[in-house]
This record gives sequence, C-alpha cells and structure tokens, in this order.
Amino acid sequence: MALQAHNLSSTTIHSTIDLLIHNLVHISDPSGEFLLHLADGRVIDTKGWNDWEWTHGIGLYGLWQYHTLTGSAPTLTIIKDWFATQLAKGTTKNINTMSPFLTLAYLYEDTKERTYEPWLDAWAEWAMHELPRTRFGGMQHVTYNSTNANELWDDTLMMTVLPLAKIGLVLRRPRYVEEATRQFLLHVQYLFDTETGLFFHGWKFEGEEGAAGRLGHNFARARWARGNSWLTVAIPDFIEMLGLGEGDPVRVWLVDVLTAQCQALKRLQADSGMWRTLLDIAESEGSYEEASATAGFAYGMLKAVRKRYIGKEFEEVAVKAVKAVLGKVSKDGELLDVSFGTAMGSTLQHYKDIKLTSMPYGQAMAIMALGEFLRTFI
Repeated sequence: MALQAHNLSSTTIHSTIDLLIHNLVHISDPSGEFLLHLADGRVIDTKGWNDWEWTHGIGLYGLWQYHTLTGSAPTLTIIKDWFATQLAKGTTKNINTMSPFLTLAYLYEDTKERTYEPWLDAWAEWAMHELPRTRFGGMQHVTYNSTNANELWDDTLMMTVLPLAKIGLVLRRPRYVEEATRQFLLHVQYLFDTETGLFFHGWKFEGEEGAAGRLGHNFARARWARGNSWLTVAIPDFIEMLGLGEGDPVRVWLVDVLTAQCQALKRLQADSGMWRTLLDIAESEGSYEEASATAGFAYGMLKAVRKRYIGKEFEEVAVKAVKAVLGKVSKDGELLDVSFGTAMGSTLQHYKDIKLTSMPYGQAMAIMALGEFLRTFI
C-alpha cells in the first residue's frame, strides 16, 4: 500500500474519518434551533443522531461506505444500532424518510437479516404506488411538513430513487429498478440547465394549461451547490449499482450529463478548492463557500474517474476539493461551513441566507469523499 498520495498520507485520512464519525454520532442541538416541529406534535431532531430524517439517511450511507471499504466493526455497530432503535419506533413515509433504506438494503444484502425484508418491501411498495406523482409521473418531493405539490427536486434522486433501485436489486423486483431509471431520466429532463451544464434545484408544474402557455418553472433558477452534488454522487452510484455496460444507452446519457456538469464545476471551483452555495454567484454577492457540496463533488468526481465514466482531467479538481474538505475539519471532527437543510427557494437570497451548522450529512459526505480518496492508496 502506498503511504503517500498527492502529498497526503493514508494515516491522516483514516484519523480524520475517525474524528468525523465520532462527531457525527455526538452532534447535538442544545438550543433547539434546528428542531423540526410537525403539525401532529412530533419534534424531529435533524441534527442529533437519535432520530429519523434524510440527514440521518445520508449519515448512514457515509458510514456504510467506510465500513465496506475498511471492514470497520465499530462503524457497522453504529449502523445496526441506529436501525434497531429507529425501526422499533417507526415514522411516517415521505421522500426524505425513505433515505435510510439505501443503507438498509445494502445491510440486508450483506447480513440476510430477515426482519429487514418487511421494511424494505413496505417502503418500496409505498414509493411505487402511494407516493404522489407530478405530471408525467415524477416523484413529488413530499416531506414531513410539506406536500410540495407538483414539484420535482434534485434531492429526490438521492433520498428515494437510489434506495428504490437498490431494494429492487436485492429483492429481485426489476419493476423497482425500471421505475428508478425512469425517475432519473425525468428529473434530469426538468432540472438540467443546458446553458451551464449545471442543475436547477427544482421544477414546478403549473396548472393543466400552464400560465401564459408555460408548462412550469424552475423557481429561482438556483444552481444550488448541494442540490447539484446529489447528482454528482447519485449518477456514478446508480451506474455502478445497476452494472450498466459501456454501450448501455442510459449509461451513455447519464455519463454525458455528468461530464457536462463536471466541466462546469471545474470552471467554477474557487482557488481554495471549495464551491459556493450558489455555484455561479460570486462570494462578493453573498454566495458563501459550502463544505458539504464540496465533499459531494469530490466524492462523485473521484469515483467517476476511478470507474472511467469521466476523464482523468477531473482528478486534479477532485483532489483539490479533498484537500479543501480536510482543511474544514476541526480538531474535534466537525466539518465546518455546512449549510443547514434547504427547502425550495423562490429567490436566490433564500439560499444565501441559509445558516451554517454541523449536520450528519455534512459529516457523512466528508467521510465519503475521504473514503473514496483512500482508494488511491490501494
């Protein structure tokens, strides 16, 4: 095993990941500022580890990837303990609460724990048949506190579509995989910005006839960093998950989309190695550098280069981002400069005003980026 790569040591990467994991499961919100209060009286702790939201789903996926790479038994214990606690309590189904089932599907595949199968079955069937759809069949981005009628979001691909595809594979239900593929095609159709190669955060279908003949709109036309990073993460993971061959038309189409996005990201990367929360808005105009998206871009680019989906020229961009992420990890393992959960914005100012705070998904995305970088030492 190589001891040094790109002037970084494997020891440094492993020790940083250990700190990130420790911080992930010990994040707290003592002021209650970031609690999610629901109409039915429930209070969801989006920051702390002991609750069920998309923030924890991404956290689990980051932990699973590190366990898969290293065989870390303590990391696997954290994952299993979370599921034991949260499945015993349960929650309501929505786009975001579906996210933990990506990791549960992998865990079921690995352990064949039979008590997991009913959960995978019930939630996938909900996604297939009960989750509201937009016009033309897109998954409506329903959350705990909003139905988001007729809306498509970048986030959906990561939170529900990837889990559905993996469940389809492990339960041998090809109709789930086919539906997940359809959702990728449809979301890219409405969210990809052909002028820049980036993605808009969302799309909303208007009335049956549309306003002034319009089918719909992209809200503030925000090319939001973390929303874009979900595509950078999800596309290579989806291609690999399904084992799409080089000549497969879906693979070719997704790789072309990913390449266009990475070319835009290369142009927009700051000298620091980071990307701004609104990718094409200057820092002087209030678009701050944001660490979770930077980590997501680093992970996706590194993996896509390794899998030969995109060219080797993007490796330098990704490594620069990895070094930036390392520089944002505090001595106690907190990934700094992470923007809080971000609902759809009708103005660009909405994105500039999102507060920075430590979050499980930020920790996990850093773990994923650093874990993918560890493969350079093998």
